[in-house]
Amino acid sequence: MCALLSCQGLAKAFGAQTLFTDVTLVINPGDRIGLIGPNGSGKSTLLKILCGLEQADDGVVYTQKLLRVGYLPQNDTFDEAATSFDNLYETARTTGVIAEEEQHNRISALLSRAQFTDPNVPVHQLSGGWRKRLAICRALLQRPEVLLMDEPTNHLDIEGILWLEQLLNSTLPESPAAFLMISHDRRFLENTVNRVIELSQVYPEGSFQVRGTYADFLDKKTDYLQQRQNLEERLANRVRRETEWLRRGPKARTTKSRYRIEEAERLQERLNEVRSHNRAAGRLDLTFDATARKTKKLLSATGLAKTFNQTTLFSDLDILLTPGMRLGLLGRNGSGKSTLMRILAASVRQSGLKPDKGTITTADDLRIVSFDQRRAQLDPEITLRRALAPEGDSVVYREQSLHVVTWAKRFLFRADQLETPVYRLSGGEQARILIARLMLQPADILLLDEPTNDLDIPSMDVLEESLCEFPGAVVLVTHDRFLLDRVCTRVLGFDGSGNTEYFADYEQWLAALSAQSGKDQPKAPEVSRKKEVARSRSGKLSYMDQREYDQMEELILAAEVRLGEVEALMASPGIMTNPTELQKYWQEQQELQDKIDRLYDRWNELDARKEG
Repeated sequence: MCALLSCQGLAKAFGAQTLFTDVTLVINPGDRIGLIGPNGSGKSTLLKILCGLEQADDGVVYTQKLLRVGYLPQNDTFDEAATSFDNLYETARTTGVIAEEEQHNRISALLSRAQFTDPNVPVHQLSGGWRKRLAICRALLQRPEVLLMDEPTNHLDIEGILWLEQLLNSTLPESPAAFLMISHDRRFLENTVNRVIELSQVYPEGSFQVRGTYADFLDKKTDYLQQRQNLEERLANRVRRETEWLRRGPKARTTKSRYRIEEAERLQERLNEVRSHNRAAGRLDLTFDATARKTKKLLSATGLAKTFNQTTLFSDLDILLTPGMRLGLLGRNGSGKSTLMRILAASVRQSGLKPDKGTITTADDLRIVSFDQRRAQLDPEITLRRALAPEGDSVVYREQSLHVVTWAKRFLFRADQLETPVYRLSGGEQARILIARLMLQPADILLLDEPTNDLDIPSMDVLEESLCEFPGAVVLVTHDRFLLDRVCTRVLGFDGSGNTEYFADYEQWLAALSAQSGKDQPKAPEVSRKKEVARSRSGKLSYMDQREYDQMEELILAAEVRLGEVEALMASPGIMTNPTELQKYWQEQQELQDKIDRLYDRWNELDARKEG
């Protein structure tokens, strides 16, 4: 099979910072490649090199003659005053690769498949999700044989992500023969790719490649990292034995061979190298600071309604936020999710967006902390040092003073980055700055609007853990389906017509939306469902089920510990003589027992499937 595009020995550095070295890959017809890696590892730069927008410091890129390469950057640029159709027409006209008589039909077909109902709307009126769909259409306009995409799901709502999944797994004329995309959406990767490449300094070769699904990649990566850890332990034992030999008394020293001394030195160098790689993958240190509030009811909203430009976003909406509640907001772009977040944030301030109708009652001195996906709070011209520590060279976190270098390391920034302007940092690094700011503010309620945009996968794993452990309430807008499943205890769905309804999870909301509209909504690609069934039948759990299985024992243990605490409280004289408190703990005891029973049932079910 003749490769469409390949590269060998690519290397790139910016100043003293090396992004990657010796990257070699081959893209063949049928390859659907997911490119992942820590923020700042050079993923976006690698894509630009492959499509000729940047030059590598070393290495070469080979392409087939007359190969059509499409490129979808993270950020789009359009003629804002022109329509969607006219923007695509201008691209077709200036590139000249599409015959004039074909241009109209091809553009119309693309916009139709992208579900544009009115292609004559000016681009400046489109939401971020529809702009992303238009950018994808533009990248597909020339029917590229290889499509390079940088975070294609950013700004897409869940329906948009499912539409893109279908497109990438289809055999339509617009679908590329192969694609390479950067993505941190784990379920999207699982549903679309047949090969995964990770750029990271944790690998001696600079990258790690696995053919198969994202779940297959995780299995192979776990095995590889365990092998590297075992290698470090074996080398450490050998170095320890050789060091003891070298330190023996004078008589032994006279008989030491030069060869053995040199071998001991080589072993030490090898150990240092392995240790350096094994510790290269730093872990984000996230713990959101909560107040010590014991209030049962943090925020209560009744009959909320809001209308913009004669369009009702929501009406007659009731919300109750209590400690430990994690509410996900679901809906198409522009359906009112971010508007509701702004209204909730303004409930503790004298200024800000107010509802047209309804009332909001909050606990006394309630503290609400917000994460804005637009990142308007960040001044791109200031340095990383000032962004992390605006008041000086230290910050106060949980009543302790921390130097800015120590604080920066918690968010995987190096000391030599502190004087870097914010605009020079990657999107994921900018997101980590905003999260660092959130952590400095004790909160009762966290309002998070797309906090995972541009975050790498390890950072998202830590963010999930932190949100699950946060004792206050969380309101979360995200299109990351894995994050929704992992974090949210309940979701609120917006149907785009002013109605809202509570659901157990996003799949239930999607089914209800499909039934309401009278037509099928985009579903996960059939190929992925077949893989899922095959994995279940073969006794191997899916990625999502394996994650659930791995966490089950910890969840059961935590519930049983709390059940023991509650039963001890019920037996105490102070509670036994207080009917109100006794009733409260009895109710919690019943709920905990039901929860434990459900967890054991689910654990047994997953265990049976795992055993085949």
